[in-house]
Amino acid sequence: MSQSVVLVGHCGVDGPRLQRELTASISGVAVTRVNSAADLQRSCQQGADLMLVNREPVGFDEEGLDIVRQVLANCPETKVMLVSDYDDAQDAAVRAGAMRGFGKSLMGTPELGETVRQALSE
Repeated sequence: MSQSVVLVGHCGVDGPRLQRELTASISGVAVTRVNSAADLQRSCQQGADLMLVNREPVGFDEEGLDIVRQVLANCPETKVMLVSDYDDAQDAAVRAGAMRGFGKSLMGTPELGETVRQALSE
């Protein structure tokens, strides 16, 4: 069974790069990108396994932490991680109920795929 990861609010450079890296490092994963509230709602309804929310989301009026809270409230079966290199942002996301995420500094490293693979298996 394929697992799905949704990249929420990532820019036109980081989004495609994250998508390529995750697809290459996690066998059978389906990775999509969303940059609007309507697409986020659709992804939630379709039952995404994991959403990786950008701290400063592109295409949204809210901050990443607000989107994390919305997803947790509206999509309780979906795992959520914040993508941020800032520890205070990660701590706030965890307090809100998200899994501890990672920063974009992990891009280009084997740890990125391992971190997401581990989140999907929890």
